[in-house]
Amino acid sequence: MTDQPPVHEPTTRRRQFLGRLSLPERTFVTDALRTETVGGMLLLGAAVIALIWANAWPHSYQSVLDYTVGPSAPLHLDLSLATWAKDGLLTIFFFVAGIELKREFVAGELRTPSAALLPVAAAVCGVALPAILFALVNSGSGGHPGGWAIPTATDIAFALGVLAVVGSHLPSALRAFLLTLAVVDDLIAILIIAIFYSHGIKFWALGLAFAGLVLFWFLHRRGVHGWYLFVPLAVVTWALMHESGVHATVAGVAMGLMLRCHREGDEQHSPGEHIEHLVRPLSAGLAVPLFALFSAGVAVSGPKLREVFTQAAPIGIVIGLLVGKSVGVFGGAWLTARFTRAELNPRLKWADMFAVSVLAGIGFTVSLLISELAFPDDPALAARAKTAVLIGSVISAVVATVLLKLRNRHYRALCEEEDRDVDGDGIPDVYQEDDPAWRARVGESARPAAGGAADPGSGLDPDLGTGPDLSTGPGPGTGTGHQGRPGQSG
Repeated sequence: MTDQPPVHEPTTRRRQFLGRLSLPERTFVTDALRTETVGGMLLLGAAVIALIWANAWPHSYQSVLDYTVGPSAPLHLDLSLATWAKDGLLTIFFFVAGIELKREFVAGELRTPSAALLPVAAAVCGVALPAILFALVNSGSGGHPGGWAIPTATDIAFALGVLAVVGSHLPSALRAFLLTLAVVDDLIAILIIAIFYSHGIKFWALGLAFAGLVLFWFLHRRGVHGWYLFVPLAVVTWALMHESGVHATVAGVAMGLMLRCHREGDEQHSPGEHIEHLVRPLSAGLAVPLFALFSAGVAVSGPKLREVFTQAAPIGIVIGLLVGKSVGVFGGAWLTARFTRAELNPRLKWADMFAVSVLAGIGFTVSLLISELAFPDDPALAARAKTAVLIGSVISAVVATVLLKLRNRHYRALCEEEDRDVDGDGIPDVYQEDDPAWRARVGESARPAAGGAADPGSGLDPDLGTGPDLSTGPGPGTGTGHQGRPGQSG
């Protein structure tokens, strides 16, 4: 006798927020965050070195920052090492961010409006509220409203570095949300930089840079290969963008967005995925840590710290990162879920979402960049802004660590469920437990030979052969069965 479906089948199902990722998406997120975690550790180390260097040997540190290299003609590339780090190395960072954003739109969490709505709303609110709080704090006569964009950015590498240092387990759904949030955050940041911090536009250089981007796109779409062609073209386009007065990092994100991130034919990886795999370690392991080394070296002393908490601009930055980011991201996610009737994964709580929102208050790399762009004629104010970024990020990291540690045992259990692979086939069991063949195979292997009890370490019912389910509903991007192998989606 076969089982009959229930007579009254619900016609609609509430969309689940922070539900289980599809297997290809989980594989991508795991690989990407592994690299970013290593980069975050290097970033933390570089920031500490910069602080020690700048406070122990300030003249040596400043002389290195001011050391000029590069040709003065024809495009005025005789730049200081600090400027090369800010305009050159961060272009690599934004190039990877552009690829991430493109991939999210074509194959990731942002490919469908219903799935994209919540992280995008959270990111937008997480940018808007810090800017509003900064503007309110600096609305008086002694304020500096031009720095409103400084506390709006989230540094995913720094956040993951903090998680690695404190040993916090975080389920893949929360990590994926943090990654998606940071990707949208980076897009908003580059738009802010391009629109509000570009001055003295030279249209001839901008036109030539645009022509270089068009040529880059055309060659890529025609299937032309060869780094020896694209790397020189990218460097020339970057130099022209730098000369034009538009911030040079715009060239990086534009080229990243032009790469094809969907697979065609029998491709195992799209060109965008392949290039990101090659460039991400360069960005996370070299470019961003070197930028931190040349940007995070600020004087830290009693008087300097008092300035942070007694002047409007640095206070606005600290409040924006600690309060604006956490309340903005959490509030945007909660309100969107409430009005769209999205259902939170029952294995998680809104307190988990708030802890991740506090973690988003770590705004290091892009915030340091905007600190220099916002106050180009006042190095002392820019230095105080950087100090405020460091203090705000550290406070956010400490508070988030405390909140996450309170639930770390629960997170560890969820991670163990996500990673359990009883049959050792390389696919986590949660993606195969609905497959009758897998249930029969694992159930048979778990059944004791002499009718005894099943292995207590297997976590399996000897009759069913299934481990505990991580999610009670599919949610967006849910993978079921065994068909979701890496390389088959996107």
